[in-house]
Formats: sequence, C-alpha cells, structure tokens
Amino acid sequence: MELDLYVVDAFTQQQFSGNSAAVIPINEWLSDELMLSIAQENNLSETAFVKRLGQDHYAIRWFSPITEIDFCGHATLASAYVLFNHFNTGHKLTFDTLAVGTLNVTQAEDKLISMSFPNRAPHPINQVPAALLEGLSIKPDEIWLSPQAYFAIYHDEASVLNVLRNNENLKQLAPFDVVATALSTNYDFISRYFWPANGGDEDPVTGSIHAGLVPFWSERLNKTELIAYQASARGGILHCRLEEERVIVAGHAVLYLQGKINVS
Repeated sequence: MELDLYVVDAFTQQQFSGNSAAVIPINEWLSDELMLSIAQENNLSETAFVKRLGQDHYAIRWFSPITEIDFCGHATLASAYVLFNHFNTGHKLTFDTLAVGTLNVTQAEDKLISMSFPNRAPHPINQVPAALLEGLSIKPDEIWLSPQAYFAIYHDEASVLNVLRNNENLKQLAPFDVVATALSTNYDFISRYFWPANGGDEDPVTGSIHAGLVPFWSERLNKTELIAYQASARGGILHCRLEEERVIVAGHAVLYLQGKINVS
C-alpha cells in the first residue's frame, strides 16, 4: 500500500525550527497497530492521519512514537497546512476528533493558520505528587493541573529556561505531562513542555497545551490576546486569543518533505 507523506515544520516560518509533524492523508482508517508503527518509523513527535469526510471536513487522529495522543496542536496545524496548500481546500476547514470535539481552522491571506481549541484551563491543586517535585531541578512557585498536564508556574523566565527534568520521575505522572511556564520579557509568556510518559523528552512546540496556558495567563495579565514563545531548542511562536469557551491558537508552517511511503 502506497501512502502520501508530508513533513511540515509547524509554528515557524523557517525550516528546521518549530515542531515537525508528519501528515498522512488516507481514504480509510488503517489499523491502530499500523498507524502506531508508522509513527514509530517516522520518529517525529507526532504523525497525523487525516481522513476526508466531506467538503472541507476531515477526521484527524494523532500518534506519537509511544501511543495515540488525545489532542495535538502542532500536528493539526501541519495537517491544515497540507490541506490548504496541497489539496483543493478553501480557507476554512473542520477536523473531527475523538477526544476534544470539533476543531475549526482558517487560513488568512498571509498564510497564518488559526485553530479554535476548547478552553482547557488548569486549576490549582493542594496535593502535589512527589514525582513532580523530584522530576524538576527547580521547585515551582505554584502547581496547577489541566486535563493534559501539570503546570509548573515560575516567577521568572530564567527558571523556565534553566530547569532540568528527570524523565524517570516525570514518567510516573502518566497520563499527565508537565509544562513549565512564566511571564516573559519579549513575549507575554514562555513555556517548555516535558512529556516522557507520552511521547519523548521535550516537545519543541506544543499547540495543545496553549488551550490551558492562554486562559491561565489571560486572567493574570488581564488581556485576551497574547503572544507566546515555547523555548525549546527549535522554538516556536504562537499567536493566541481567548474567546470565552474557546482558545484560538495560530501559527505559520513550512513544508520540509513531500513523498510516499510503502507499508504492508
């Protein structure tokens, strides 16, 4: 079986930065085992499988090299980029997902792609897992929790940039990942994302976690439009807006690879 494959750098306008995702358009779902095997072979943070349901209407599923992922922002952005630029798709499309409902996506004239995510604001917790504190070299000032991850809140961005992780400890937090975040000098806020339980060491740019970061920092900054930077080695910029029960996360993307794969 021959399948089209695209590799796209998301949340960037330059190759070799942002976060890479593989995008595979399909006519029918492959088996879960095969999709996971393809994601393992691609060895990127996510591989997205996109199935057309109707005009500008698609179903999407995301796989890391370890497991199927409930919600992935950068691979959604990469998939939208492929559909907008390589298929006969207009400037709006809809993705149906298994875990987070319908995601509406638009592309502006300047190629900025905006995704409408559910508001997944975190809440403060009283009992902090020991594995979390032992898994971070710098103690956070606050710990919050969203449906996706523990939020390690720091009082300055230097702590976010310098914190080291212990993967073995953080793996014990499964199914939750960990995001470290603080206010920023050059942006509204910065973050780093650690996910040894679900995907790898550190994710370069994590669109999905901004469905929680945006409402958190929006309240503290008393503003609804924010610019975020994920401070990984590759780095990425996210243009964000809070709209009550929805969080708009936008970014650019650039194609790295287009080809075909052959699977049994």
